[in-house]
Amino acid sequence: MRKVTIIGSGNIGLALAKGLVKSNEYQANNITLTRRTLQSLQEEKELGFDVSANNQEAIQGAEVIVLAILPQQIRKVMEEIHSALSPNQIVVSVASGVSCAHIKEVLGLDTVVVRAMPNTAIAIGQSMTCIATDTATSEEVAVVERLFETVGSVVVINEDLMTSATALCACGIAFFLRSIRAASQGGVEIGFHAHDALKMAIQTAKGAADLLLQTNSHPESEIDKVTSPKGCTIAGLNEMEHNGFSSAFIKGIKFSAKQAGGLYND
Repeated sequence: MRKVTIIGSGNIGLALAKGLVKSNEYQANNITLTRRTLQSLQEEKELGFDVSANNQEAIQGAEVIVLAILPQQIRKVMEEIHSALSPNQIVVSVASGVSCAHIKEVLGLDTVVVRAMPNTAIAIGQSMTCIATDTATSEEVAVVERLFETVGSVVVINEDLMTSATALCACGIAFFLRSIRAASQGGVEIGFHAHDALKMAIQTAKGAADLLLQTNSHPESEIDKVTSPKGCTIAGLNEMEHNGFSSAFIKGIKFSAKQAGGLYND
């Protein structure tokens, strides 16, 4: 069982740690969590995780080091741990917009670096994680791939697509949640109580996603099955399109990708 150190135990870091344990592939005592103040990790300590406020000490003996920190903070953290890194340790960065080249500028050109972009569904083992690297070997990439496969699905992509992956998968969680919220509000307008409308919207969205995953079909082919001539479904879809539904969604993803590309400042 590999030892993992997660530097920066915020939302993504804690989600990853707890997701790994839920997968039964990792035990809490093989995962070290770091944060500036240990008081905020008291609950995790009680759950069996090793906790530390010292990043240099925390990475000792770890085979995989996950930098789960904001892009604006990553240089400071990398400068802090640089001298404590050992050969063959794999550094995994989940910081948006920070390239492998940027990381190696600080940690050293011989550092094994893999970028990963999970989303918050990692906490329930349902993340869509994209991973990429510049020079890591296929074996090293496989280590990271297996790590994130314990908490969801993984796609290995070219590094130049990581910013796009941030927008589609990481930001995408919020986009789909907002669409569910909108559907539930529509349900209230047509007569349902708020809690019933939300439950109905959530299950309908889940059913739609599972339908595509399990049948491996295209959304439009499934839409065709529920749209009949002069029917209410096509009327609703057309009304949404007239008001820019698809266009707004696409523009939002593109704008998020543009924003993600400018998060890191040298």
